[in-house]
Amino acid sequence: MHKFIFLVDSFSAWVGKAFAWCILLLTFGTAYEVFVRYALRDPTSWAFDISYMMYGTLFMMGGAYTLSREGHVRGDVLFRLWPPKVQASIELLLYLLFFLPGILALIFAGADYALESWSYNYGTGEVSINSPANVPISQFKTILPVAAALLLLQGAAQVCRCIVCLRTGEWPKHLEDVEELEKVLVQQHEEEERRRAAAARRGDAS
Repeated sequence: MHKFIFLVDSFSAWVGKAFAWCILLLTFGTAYEVFVRYALRDPTSWAFDISYMMYGTLFMMGGAYTLSREGHVRGDVLFRLWPPKVQASIELLLYLLFFLPGILALIFAGADYALESWSYNYGTGEVSINSPANVPISQFKTILPVAAALLLLQGAAQVCRCIVCLRTGEWPKHLEDVEELEKVLVQQHEEEERRRAAAARRGDAS
């Protein structure tokens, strides 16, 4: 079970970091549009489509990675105070009652949505109605069921993580990753306080 959790976490991290490059395409596309619109007075017909497709793809394909790092918004005012086994039992119940059925519904509905989009224009796919550039968007709509499937896979790993915690009383460790700057600063402050306290104790002892 630990191996399965590790493999799924690693795969989710790889997918999330791979699609994080969408932010560069979004940035370059937006910057180019601003330049040609205001400097050359010649706006593009495709920049808006590129912007929402890149942002949407980045947002959806990063969902499983965020879940693997417990980065989604959660109300843990009381949750964090409970013992690990109580936390695991509650999380397991919520995953089984709400998360898994919701994600399965999203996969099936998203697949129908994507297939319908690919059926347009005699099977060549749907194009955007937001600009005259006829930007294809069927591949973007296909991201929805794919991202939901990745979330389902990561959700299975989270369920396994809850089961392991119920058995051992400890949460399985997450893969090491880039830490938020705020967390790093807090850790550095705590380490500095410990060093000062240790130095003060040595001074008192002498």
